[in-house]
Amino acid sequence: MTGVLPVTLEDSTKIVQALLYSGKEYVCVMKLHGDAQEDNVRRVLGEFEDVIYQRPPLRSSVKRQIRTRRIYYIDFLETNGRNVLFKVGCEAGTYIRKLCYDIGEILGCGAHMQELRRTRAGPFAEESNTLVKLHDVAYWFGEWQEKKEDALLRKFIQPMEAALVLLPKIVVRDSAVDALCHGASLTAPGVLSIDNGITNGSITAIFTLKGEAVALAKAVLSTEETLKTDHGTVAVLQRVVMPRGTYPRVWRSGTKE
Repeated sequence: MTGVLPVTLEDSTKIVQALLYSGKEYVCVMKLHGDAQEDNVRRVLGEFEDVIYQRPPLRSSVKRQIRTRRIYYIDFLETNGRNVLFKVGCEAGTYIRKLCYDIGEILGCGAHMQELRRTRAGPFAEESNTLVKLHDVAYWFGEWQEKKEDALLRKFIQPMEAALVLLPKIVVRDSAVDALCHGASLTAPGVLSIDNGITNGSITAIFTLKGEAVALAKAVLSTEETLKTDHGTVAVLQRVVMPRGTYPRVWRSGTKE
């Protein structure tokens, strides 16, 4: 497989969870084991645009049990003999080689995945001008080693906030930041603004007013419920990404020092 591969460094490894559960897009070459009419291939591809059941293949890193995954879209691109080229947007954890096998079963001729390219992983898309190739990384890192100019690092390293742009966000007061960095749950008085569409159990990103990532959290109230309340917990932290002490401490621990 080729294509987009987000790589995290140092403290940014804490936000890998957000990337693991984000949607993916692939361009796939599927090899049919027999002849099939193009119209029939298009029809069968369309039938998979929904929630599907999948059992991971034998060579996989997860337990082989049936699970559901959503296929957001499948776009037929072209055929060349028994090779079918299509683009698919899917929920994280979808096995494209299993998808090709299932398509082949419905077509009645059998099929397998011939080639696969990931064109999007969460917010990172192949057509973005922020993506770099490995030889570009090697070049700019060599330049940085020689000149020690931090601007050169930004040629191939993005801030961790770039990986969180698709998550619903909660912006908090500066006075709440350090308490969150120490693991405290987010309560209603600390919230300044909140994105629409958050539901109970949603994974959210907590940001400062300056746009700095503080933590990943699980909402315990919806957007509407959060806006209506002035007390109580609205989100429970899952992963703190900002170092303690970045913002001044304005809370008391409850114990004498």
